[in-house]
Amino acid sequence: MYKFGYRRSFRDFDVHVTVLLWSFRTELCRFSGAKIYPGRGIRFIRSDSQVFLFANSKCKRYFHNRLKPSKLTWTAMYRKQHKKDIHAETVKKRRRTTKKPYSRSIVGATLEVIQKKRTEKAEVRDAAREAALREIKERIKKTKDEKKAKKAELMSKSQKTQVKGSMAKAPTPKGPKLGGGGGKR
Repeated sequence: MYKFGYRRSFRDFDVHVTVLLWSFRTELCRFSGAKIYPGRGIRFIRSDSQVFLFANSKCKRYFHNRLKPSKLTWTAMYRKQHKKDIHAETVKKRRRTTKKPYSRSIVGATLEVIQKKRTEKAEVRDAAREAALREIKERIKKTKDEKKAKKAELMSKSQKTQVKGSMAKAPTPKGPKLGGGGGKR
């Protein structure tokens, strides 16, 4: 019924093939993370053409039963998550890049201006900062005062119009609507 070397999977009609690997490189099991040497392992090709290589039938069976390798103590993923093989892992040493000091001008300020600001005394800098802050606060206060004046002007206008409008007609009382909804039934 099926070609030699193939058999149909019950789960999703994929192809199972036991493969002899003739290349001399080792590969890793997609479930357990174990090394697979040439001539070993089971290759599983899913219907979406994704290839899985398993170390043995146990790994293949657990994969198809949808077990999580992170929950099985003997898999590489579990050992890595629970820091079991710390001595085996090689830790890469980070080299800190040392920043070489160099001076260059910033946009809007030349090197001379920067040097002059650096050499001036702290009192002068503090006084300049205070003056700038004072000027900013005054500007903010002025805008707030203008907004308050506009708001007061609008309020006075709206009160005048309300007085005129209230004499023209009395407000209707708000309440629940009486009668049915006017539906089909």
